[in-house]
Amino acid sequence: MGKVGKIARRTFLIGSAAVVGGVAFGVYKVKTPHANPLEQDLAGGAATFNPWVVIDGDTITLIGPHGDKGQGVAHSQAVLIAEEMDLELGQFEVSFGKPDKAYWNTAMADESVPFMSTDESFAAETMRGVMGGVLKLMGLQGTGGSTTIPDSFDKLRKAGAVARETLKAAAAQKSGINTTALRTEAGHVILPDGSQLSYQELAPIAAGLDPVTEVTLRDPSQWRLIGKPMKRLDILAKSTGTQTYGIDVEVPGAVHAAIKVNPRQGGVLNGYDATEALAMRGVSKVVEITGGVAVVADNTWRAFQAADAIEFDWGDAPYPAEMEDHWKALGASFKDELLDKEWRNDGDVETAIAEGKALELEYRAPYVAHAPLEPLNATVLVEEDGVIVWTGHQVPRQLQLLVAGITGHEQEQVTFHNQFMGGSFGHRLEFEHIKQATEIANQMRGTPVKLTYSREEDMAHDFPRHPGVARAAGTVKDGKVEALDLQVAMPSVIASQMGRAEISLPGPDSQIAAGSWNNPYSLPNYRMRAYRAPELAPVSSWRSVGASANGFFFDSALDELIHAAGADPMEERIRLMEHDVSRKVLEAVAEMSSWGGQLRPNQGRGVAFIESFGVPTAEVIEVTNTEDGIRIDKVWVAADVGTVVDPVNFENLVQGGVVFGLGHAINCEITYSDGMAEQSNFDSHEGMRLYQCPEIIVKGLENGAKVRGIGEPPVPPAAPALANAIFAATGQRIREMPFYKHISFV
Repeated sequence: MGKVGKIARRTFLIGSAAVVGGVAFGVYKVKTPHANPLEQDLAGGAATFNPWVVIDGDTITLIGPHGDKGQGVAHSQAVLIAEEMDLELGQFEVSFGKPDKAYWNTAMADESVPFMSTDESFAAETMRGVMGGVLKLMGLQGTGGSTTIPDSFDKLRKAGAVARETLKAAAAQKSGINTTALRTEAGHVILPDGSQLSYQELAPIAAGLDPVTEVTLRDPSQWRLIGKPMKRLDILAKSTGTQTYGIDVEVPGAVHAAIKVNPRQGGVLNGYDATEALAMRGVSKVVEITGGVAVVADNTWRAFQAADAIEFDWGDAPYPAEMEDHWKALGASFKDELLDKEWRNDGDVETAIAEGKALELEYRAPYVAHAPLEPLNATVLVEEDGVIVWTGHQVPRQLQLLVAGITGHEQEQVTFHNQFMGGSFGHRLEFEHIKQATEIANQMRGTPVKLTYSREEDMAHDFPRHPGVARAAGTVKDGKVEALDLQVAMPSVIASQMGRAEISLPGPDSQIAAGSWNNPYSLPNYRMRAYRAPELAPVSSWRSVGASANGFFFDSALDELIHAAGADPMEERIRLMEHDVSRKVLEAVAEMSSWGGQLRPNQGRGVAFIESFGVPTAEVIEVTNTEDGIRIDKVWVAADVGTVVDPVNFENLVQGGVVFGLGHAINCEITYSDGMAEQSNFDSHEGMRLYQCPEIIVKGLENGAKVRGIGEPPVPPAAPALANAIFAATGQRIREMPFYKHISFV
């Protein structure tokens, strides 16, 4: 049996322990559904069948509780309900709903257990089930980790089916015709004679019925929407500039605030002089908040200007002040006492390397900012009997809990209106801006306060992607890759995030190894060890988290070994691939790109394969080495998500992920000097420019047994595929991001 099978056997005891833990919190309690939050404040004559559907008067509202940060999930969640409910696009409204335990994320369990996504053993599946139970009891409602579609696919279709069948039962009661003779179409129940009863007119009757919960989901051959090209529900508003984001929220009587917090993240405020700021036009007050101050004014621009006029005495950074010391700390972390976990140890790596002629390699990945186009913002109104918050956020129930803790209210007294987000990439998993806006509003009870970050403040107080250093050694034999020993040192992103919530990380951080240990290759000898470097600058989840750097480390090292063996980069990857679904992804991208075909002079192609969030993704990049630098000509991408819900949105997400991955690989880093981030805006943290963007050809495969998400998986293969292509075109190996330090781009 291959290496993946061996991993499953070794983890059997972990799964068994999870079973015991499952007994502790009770199967009955886990299976008991949460109450339907839509039943609260339900208008007379309105009907709700479950937490995702409500019909009130002339309006059908579908609840998509996952936050939309540009990935189109407000659309895709609604489509899943509408598919089974027989609604057409345009016949319903979409709402994010109120935060509630009923919207717990079922799919986050997969990333919460130490098993490869390809591992479908009893132990792995049992532990995933147990973790799902834990998440349900916690009521963990969250958007991230490309989990929206996996979480929603079954339960939202079932929600639509329950609504459909209950409305048919209402029609049967009204017409006296058995439900077996009724059908539904375009928001109506159709009677045998062709007459129609709209869902809205049936709602008052349906409101008095128990929902029909024994339903059968439709066969994929009957799907009208899923898998078909669609015009996204929000595309018109976003194309015409009429979409409302958090930064667009206007509340009558609101004042505007800007903050200044120690630019040395986590450093203290020793003192300040706001005399000049208080004398400026439109400024009403300066208030203290944790770690800094806020200026309150009659508009955002005046608040920005006044904040810049304050003189501060900031304390030192609680981490190394200079960037070189961060790299030294990472380089010094490859020691036994800092070993977080040995994630793979297949074959006999030490013997293979001792007996062979080993390549020894080192790679680096820097801090990078999230830098979404919409800066952080939040509008908060604190009153004696409750709090209202308007912003876009990925973890709404935790937001309520935080706000309640600051103001002294109960969690249920915090009303949260989630908004569309102008990007996030993990930025809106954080709570600092929510905390600051609430602290200001709590000092101005009865007055809505709108806090907006300047771009510079947003960059200065971003919690960037964690940096990493990888050391690899490997050997080849008889024209094949024989051994790879990969060691990675990074600070723990999970410990940093949880630490800000005063929660300790109980075990190893899987993100130090994600994208390297879990690739389903069957290397004869492979060892992967993760070292937890001491905490440096505070960090956070960044699009694809650990895989964004580890993908570069692992695949670059593999590519170097393949070339050392004299093998073809595509053929050797396919030969080594143990997982059938992943092998088909590689074969698909090889066919798409006509791998092995004739290239023009100075051209080169590179391939990379990385599995992240359960999605095997392969990319081929073609470049030309011009007199002025590297030009990226074309990118081919294949990924398997089990089922593609919307092929247009799928293609756009993949293309955006490639552009995001390439731009950051080429240009972006955050460096520290005197404890402060040196990059303050897009001119110094520059993504891919329009003229640099290549043609990107996408293919979505559907061989996987589970439905997966695609928001993050296209990012990790982009950097190594580009580095491998540059080597093919120039003979130059690049082992450090950003690449512009070593080669020019046009």
